[in-house]
Amino acid sequence: MARKPLSELKVGQVGVIVDIIGGSPRLKRRILDMGLVRGTKIKVIRVAPLKDPIEFQTSGYNLSLRRDEAKNIIVEVDE
Repeated sequence: MARKPLSELKVGQVGVIVDIIGGSPRLKRRILDMGLVRGTKIKVIRVAPLKDPIEFQTSGYNLSLRRDEAKNIIVEVDE
């Protein structure tokens, strides 16, 4: 399994969150409040035409993150 930022996944790829790095404490709290915690599976649904934001599916709901936010979330991906 490879580790990479969530922002680098391609449409259809699934990863498991292993860490949240960088960013402000406020951003980390926001990410955690959305349910994006270690061990959570997350799938890339679509990327906007200008590559920002990115839509994800996790825990039965969809959410969008800016690329700058997604780069702070490290996931493990089967390659």
